[in-house]
Amino acid sequence: MRRSGYNFAMDQLTWIAIIRHGESVGNVAATSAEKAGDDLIDLAERDADVPLSETGEDQARAVGRWLDDLADDELPDVVITSPYVRARQTADLAIADLDLPVQRDERLRDRELGVLDLHTLHGVRSEFPEEATRRQRLGKFYYRPPGGESWADVLLRIRSLLRDVTADHPGKRVLFFAHDAVVSLFRYVLEGLDEQELMASAKEVTIANCSVSSWQRVRSGWEPELFNFVEHLREDDSAEPTAEEGVDAAAG
Repeated sequence: MRRSGYNFAMDQLTWIAIIRHGESVGNVAATSAEKAGDDLIDLAERDADVPLSETGEDQARAVGRWLDDLADDELPDVVITSPYVRARQTADLAIADLDLPVQRDERLRDRELGVLDLHTLHGVRSEFPEEATRRQRLGKFYYRPPGGESWADVLLRIRSLLRDVTADHPGKRVLFFAHDAVVSLFRYVLEGLDEQELMASAKEVTIANCSVSSWQRVRSGWEPELFNFVEHLREDDSAEPTAEEGVDAAAG
């Protein structure tokens, strides 16, 4: 039997959806660096300031057209976004034609990688072999790079965020814009997954740029509706699905 998942009065919300930001220039740079076997990702901006690529902007507009097709009672009541530029740009483009309140919350930011920032997987193994070994021993969920965060650390801020959103927006439908690890950890919380289930999913599926994942509140808890949904991108001639991992490929 599936565990009940989140148990902190989440019945006060009726619907939750989260959209990963569109393709960023950092995603493109990370993919290029990994393919070339480089140690470092060539990116001038700090992670918080990385903007969308042109493809990412088209993907965000495709999300907007998907939202436009929803019935009035299916639309979100409030939007909450990561403060990182790529997430904010995605939200702005996606809801440009909707009159919705928008909030920013730093607890939705991407995972921080500390000393591994801007290193490719090859670069981590080359320059930080002891960290690569430690990560392999501890596992992806609990490994915390020096100066950075583990997935479990990010999970703590997500739980805090959801408690506050419940208190601030009772009975509402809430749409979040954030990052790939955050999407996976929303699923972990709302569906009551364990570490093994989460890691198996993360190994099999890369959260696509501008994908939609959503949950409807039912009597027994949170019922999944969509996961990593990208049909709105496939149906749009100006957008295409992309699934590059975050700016820091070493994040895994």
